[in-house]
Amino acid sequence: MKPANSLLSGLPTTIFSVISALAVKHDAINLGQGFPDTEGPADMVDAAARALRDGRNQYPPLAGLPELRGAVARSNARFYGINVDPAREVVVTCGATEAITASLMALVNRGDEVVVFEPLYDTYMPVLELLGAVVRKVRLAPPHWDLPRTELAAAFSPRTKAILLNTPMNPTGKVFTRDELEFIAGLVARHDAYAVCDEVYEHLTFGAVRHVPLMALPGMRGRTIRIGSAGKSFSMTGWKVGYVTAPAALADLVMKAHQLLTFTVAPNLQRAVAMGLDKDAAYFGRLAEGMRSARDWLAEGLERAGFRVLQSDGSYFLVADFSPLGFRGNDVAFCQEMVEKVGVAAIPVSAFYDQDGTDIPGHYVRFAFCKKTGVIASAVQRLQSVRERLCAGNVVETQKG
Repeated sequence: MKPANSLLSGLPTTIFSVISALAVKHDAINLGQGFPDTEGPADMVDAAARALRDGRNQYPPLAGLPELRGAVARSNARFYGINVDPAREVVVTCGATEAITASLMALVNRGDEVVVFEPLYDTYMPVLELLGAVVRKVRLAPPHWDLPRTELAAAFSPRTKAILLNTPMNPTGKVFTRDELEFIAGLVARHDAYAVCDEVYEHLTFGAVRHVPLMALPGMRGRTIRIGSAGKSFSMTGWKVGYVTAPAALADLVMKAHQLLTFTVAPNLQRAVAMGLDKDAAYFGRLAEGMRSARDWLAEGLERAGFRVLQSDGSYFLVADFSPLGFRGNDVAFCQEMVEKVGVAAIPVSAFYDQDGTDIPGHYVRFAFCKKTGVIASAVQRLQSVRERLCAGNVVETQKG
């Protein structure tokens, strides 16, 4: 038979699936997958349940219910001072992953160059390759993940169509500073490019750190597509409700791509998310504070166990360096051994790099701290034996994955 799509056929089973399957097999505590293990706000669940019985269960409008589009516009205004026309500049999508795909579809023609940062969310590269984009990768280096300005400037050219920016960043926990964002904005404007901004963790920043949307900077309003996620803002990842804010001309193209991908989103969930976005600021503050507490608890436990923990200012994740433990294998081997011998699952950070690249860091792992207190406490207890269980003998180094 004739071969099917070569790119999709060539995609391997993800390390996320491999580690999760190992976690089930060995009854390990799974701090690999990035989803909360608690329910979101009960009033939103109740609102979604009531909405199922209100007689409006047929196709909602393509771009989203007016209630939710209005709530997205109000959220932009009250948190960031971004004024948005809800009727023309907001599109509701089936989760943020669809929003990213639809946004890139709206912008990218075959052969266009798109700048991305490594490490990166694993969906970005396959989508860009399917669209025929030429990807220009710029690496952020641990442990501080500072913006490499010279390398970033060199990645832009007259052929640059867009930059794909994730802040707060998965997997690093980095939140780009205003100064860094201003540098990025200058490059975008100078090269007449666009920015697709994956900002799903916008309300999950810690301490004095605050999220600044690139769209809010001078000159960026007409060049930026901003993506948010109800799943991340309300701990309802299974609902798959995302939203795009963009200038009207770009929003129209995103909507056309959305029509081809999923067409629309469950109306009862849209109504519940609209209610959630109108929650007072105290809700979002409590959400961030709860995550910060979980981050600190896990970080302290990892440090006691001998890891070197990197700073995380936002998202669900923190990265830890296991090289101080003396483990002789790479990050994939470490994660597999940790599941089997310690009973805790994490994700190798090498999975967030283009596997065709070189010099991929091989001694960092990503932990998700969006878990119940008792789960983190149990994981921390198990991790105290990690050096003894993984590093006491000679560990055979495996091929980097």
